[in-house]
Amino acid sequence: MAGGGARPTRSMSTKAPPLTKYRYRRRLPHLQKADAAIFVTFCTGGRRVLPEVARDLVLEHCLREAGVARAPSPAKGWSPRIHLYAAVVMPDHVHLLLSPLRDENGWPFPLPDILQCLKGTTAHRINRLLHTSGPVWEEESFDHVLRSDESLKEKCEYIRQNPVKAGLVQKPEDYRWLWVNPEFQP
Repeated sequence: MAGGGARPTRSMSTKAPPLTKYRYRRRLPHLQKADAAIFVTFCTGGRRVLPEVARDLVLEHCLREAGVARAPSPAKGWSPRIHLYAAVVMPDHVHLLLSPLRDENGWPFPLPDILQCLKGTTAHRINRLLHTSGPVWEEESFDHVLRSDESLKEKCEYIRQNPVKAGLVQKPEDYRWLWVNPEFQP
């Protein structure tokens, strides 16, 4: 190095601050902005088609995570970690539109923790239900931070129309595994 100056050292600490701007898991960066809505998609491994009873289970868990549906045996001190705007469980993927809530210290719940819990719990329950084992979901999820109320309404409508565009139903209301927050229903 010219000039004989010492090279700056870099800290190799693996401890992340409570809320980081970017969090890398596997290949994709994941951005979380406090109090912003996030559009999330995750797929079954190998695009495996979930039977109806498994889709029921996934939607039920999403609604419980949001506090919309009560857990059969609520844990002491449990409270919802997300505000759910819309959810659809398609045969081989899930779309969620949500905002992470804040914990008792005022920090937003980290999206990777929310998704790990949701995907891990549903995978375990699906495997038990279907007498199978192994991964149910792809490791990677796609998430996108929304920028305005207008895009929030557009994403809710995208989620509503997903089963229609896939040719599964004629009208969104006919799809059993769709839930849209009443504030965004047409």
